[in-house]
Amino acid sequence: MTGRRIRLTALLVVSAVLSGCGLESSFALPFEVGPGSIRPVPELAGVDVAVGSKDFTENQVLGYVAEVALDAAGAEVRDMTNIQGSNSSRQALITGDVDVSWDYTGTGWISYLGNTEPIPEERAQYEAVRDADLARNGLRWLDYSAVNNTYAFAVTADYARAHDLRTTSDMVELIARDPSQGVFCLETEFTSRDDGFPGVARAYGFDPGAVRVKTFGTGTIYTATAQGLCNFGEVFTTDGRITALDLVVLEDDRKFFPQYNAAVVLREDFHTAHPQVAEVLAPVVEALDNDTIRALNAEVDVDGRDPAAVARDWMVREGFVTLPAT
Repeated sequence: MTGRRIRLTALLVVSAVLSGCGLESSFALPFEVGPGSIRPVPELAGVDVAVGSKDFTENQVLGYVAEVALDAAGAEVRDMTNIQGSNSSRQALITGDVDVSWDYTGTGWISYLGNTEPIPEERAQYEAVRDADLARNGLRWLDYSAVNNTYAFAVTADYARAHDLRTTSDMVELIARDPSQGVFCLETEFTSRDDGFPGVARAYGFDPGAVRVKTFGTGTIYTATAQGLCNFGEVFTTDGRITALDLVVLEDDRKFFPQYNAAVVLREDFHTAHPQVAEVLAPVVEALDNDTIRALNAEVDVDGRDPAAVARDWMVREGFVTLPAT
């Protein structure tokens, strides 16, 4: 069975479980790996661990990264990736259909816990989500990764060099000196949301009505920016097209946009019963950052590779696991 078919089947089964049909799944990784720096853990030998993910590329890759790590540690991994939507993925974790999944601190704080004001600093945002979700819902957020999938503005590498741009403040200074440079590619919704263009304009002190805005769909903005149809494009910071199109992400130096650091989430009872899961995943979480996940996302979205194979190959390159002898 191919990885794509396994994930589709897993999605259907998860949907059935969530709708109350009571089906169970038993899908293993579509390949074998051997130990690398991750060694077999006696306490995890034969322990059943269902690893879930949402249905977009990055979360699928992260899900398979966890599966590969736990498989090398000796757990019996069930592949429950590709669950449609954040709420369904979280519900699967809460009900016990999934034991381990990845989520994002901003999503937890705003979408799940109902807060309206994000916390600007990464560590403070993580700690607030960690403490509140454990107290209210019995969910344990392990320490967060440097992967921060939030909004930003991006420019071409040539444009960044020509105008010495590194931060959003640099962008605003350039626009103030030369208003003709203020040409933006934005999603329609981003142009009107208070946590979008109007809000970022207030935070950085420029007039959104004094710049030129071109509206595009999410995917088109990356190519439009790379082709010079605008000088500044609205992007997600970990999108693989940033790497593929040689774009440069401007730092949100005033921390306007919410922090969306990726972290592994488990139920507290599962974490208490199997604390070795957190120990196995800790060095893997430590090795992930935005440059790494952009490259992995690009292998899937640009090169057309399977996310499971992309995750496995990165884990091999990092020395966490090995390929079995042929």
